[in-house]
Amino acid sequence: MAGVTDQDIDPAMMRKQYRSEIVHEESLAEDPMEQFSRWFQQAADSHLFEPNAMVVSTATPDGRPSSRTVLLKQFDSRGFVFFTNYASRKGRELEQNPQVALLFPWHPIARQVIVTGTAARIGRDETAAYFRSRPHGSQLGAWASEQSSVIGSRAELDSRYAELAERYPEGEQVPVPPEWGGLRVVPQEIEFWQGHENRLHDRLHYVLEGEKWRLERLCP
Repeated sequence: MAGVTDQDIDPAMMRKQYRSEIVHEESLAEDPMEQFSRWFQQAADSHLFEPNAMVVSTATPDGRPSSRTVLLKQFDSRGFVFFTNYASRKGRELEQNPQVALLFPWHPIARQVIVTGTAARIGRDETAAYFRSRPHGSQLGAWASEQSSVIGSRAELDSRYAELAERYPEGEQVPVPPEWGGLRVVPQEIEFWQGHENRLHDRLHYVLEGEKWRLERLCP
């Protein structure tokens, strides 16, 4: 490849042995959302940077994929919730094709959680409750940014924000943008991945069959 020299870093030579306890099926919860809660708490207790950061992958109706990192804001037995501008690329793609994948990349503890399912908008009351819990600046930012649309310059974005800050000073309630809100991912499959030596990783895979979850082990 042009421009590559002997001094350049070779990713093929980057190797790390994962040393972790084996994850046995009998140690896992019957419900994957309960198991996720356990691992999420352990990730938080390990002081990982933003353990709620997840890669959200969507696709157009003809299968062209796109991915980005967003922050998980809620989870319970119903699924995983994040917030976005519905007119953004991911919002538009999910409106046309609700199939979605989530990836929690907890590298420092050699773990991943992979979720596949479908996404749908949450209620406006839920969205408003979360929006009002956000810092004032984040509320203004949701209005200032027409997410994923082309903008002429950073100065234009900052100007929009400044105008909003003047209109809605600190302490004044900011209305919820009409095109901004939550999406709930209802899981159909959830995989818990634990890294081990010699690339013999644990992959414990939950599959929803009717109203019950089936647990299986996948080869690494």
